[in-house]
Amino acid sequence: MQKRSVVAKLAVIIVVALSLTSCEYYGVLQARKVWKDANAMYQRSDFEGAAEAYEEVVANDPSFTYALFYLANSYDNLYKPGRRGEADNDAYLERAIKYYRLSVEREQDPAIKNLAMQFLVAAYGPDKMNDPNQSEPILLQMIELDPQNPDNYFKLAQLYEEAGQYELSEQTLLKAREIRPDDTVVYLQLAAFYNRNDEFEKTIEALQERAAREPTNPEAFYSIGTYYWEKAFRDFRLTENDKRQYVMAGLEAVDKAIALKADYAEALTYKNILLRMQANMEKDLDKQRALIAQADELRSRAEQLMKQKTAGVS
Repeated sequence: MQKRSVVAKLAVIIVVALSLTSCEYYGVLQARKVWKDANAMYQRSDFEGAAEAYEEVVANDPSFTYALFYLANSYDNLYKPGRRGEADNDAYLERAIKYYRLSVEREQDPAIKNLAMQFLVAAYGPDKMNDPNQSEPILLQMIELDPQNPDNYFKLAQLYEEAGQYELSEQTLLKAREIRPDDTVVYLQLAAFYNRNDEFEKTIEALQERAAREPTNPEAFYSIGTYYWEKAFRDFRLTENDKRQYVMAGLEAVDKAIALKADYAEALTYKNILLRMQANMEKDLDKQRALIAQADELRSRAEQLMKQKTAGVS
């Protein structure tokens, strides 16, 4: 009698297990079917329909982590910054953040995980949740996962700068330079940071370091020339002597660019402008006329090159 009871219990367990397995299998099949429909709606920008479908995918198969990112991104696309403060609209962003976080936690594919973190940082950005304190740990995690990717350092530096933490911003950019010393984009980021914060000498130093790594790139020297021009033209605090030094340094830089590329119209244009600035500072009228004549010739040449370029495009 006891034996029959045990057998009966085992039979019940087997039936229940088979039922559960059958339900799980059905859920997986249903998830795969709905996944295709969700993707079709996502591709045609029907994000409301896609979100509903991806929700069904996740409900039927929680292990299907790919759906988490696309579910989050569908809600993200439904959110409109211009309607911030409206309950329904804000709920989209809250759901997007929820599922981006789940994607970061559960996703095994590094590419999707990284993408989820990027969008999560953007979701906390100024035009959305506007919560930089939430972005910082995510960016630090991204740097830890991929320490050789300078883009994450740039984003973190921007976050610090926007928060007024200039020392942390500079340190982050310098760390990017440390790990990628031959990446010229790092030096451009440093130059832009120093220029925004009125540290001109450091700006030029960063641009010169970039040029040293690209000695055959005329644009590297042209950029230096434009920064010198901007400083000499716009900074009214400069003494006449400092202004002259910057004009001459700008001319030297654009001359290097032109030496590398004789038909560099933009560099010729800036040399024309810098020569006119030099002429305005000359006391000797003959030198002044000679500089203006040279500037006129360069301007005409630059205009001709631009016309040829435009004609070639059309």
